[in-house]
Amino acid sequence: MLPKDRIRALLLEHDDPRHLERPADFDRETSRNCFARLVSALEERFGPSCSSGLGQDASFYGVITVPADATGLGRPLWVLMSNFGSYFVTAEVVVGVGAPSEEACPPEEFVTWLDGVCTAMGCTFVPTELLRELYDGPSVLAAAEDVELAAVLIAAGEAEAEEDDDELGKSDWSERYFEYM
Repeated sequence: MLPKDRIRALLLEHDDPRHLERPADFDRETSRNCFARLVSALEERFGPSCSSGLGQDASFYGVITVPADATGLGRPLWVLMSNFGSYFVTAEVVVGVGAPSEEACPPEEFVTWLDGVCTAMGCTFVPTELLRELYDGPSVLAAAEDVELAAVLIAAGEAEAEEDDDELGKSDWSERYFEYM
């Protein structure tokens, strides 16, 4: 796996505030082929019960779901491919709301395998824990709009400031490359 500092640099390098959903040089055919190869690799490993879907109005190209009974974890697994970079790819274990973040990290053996698949395809695997780091890029993400809305509502007397308002407006790198825009 690339060193985390190098992955951080790539995330920042490919962040284009003028193109939130896909880069200006986005190539549909190359993206389609790359995603098909990723789906194929996951089906080889986990069987044909994997399902996939494409993102729309999103910074990710698509997601592949590995059902709980195929993962061996008792929970489903999602593998997402971004529209950005040489295709950033990440994976997370599907857990309930409020679960500790480390529970969403896939097992190390799977991460090593997926990183190898990504390297062979020319993609960059981005670990879940790195995507949870505070976003510090140039794009204005949806979370920034929350701050503006909260300020307007408070000024209009429609809402009161709350203790957790310091979390308003904060995004993480996952929201930049693997979310709906």
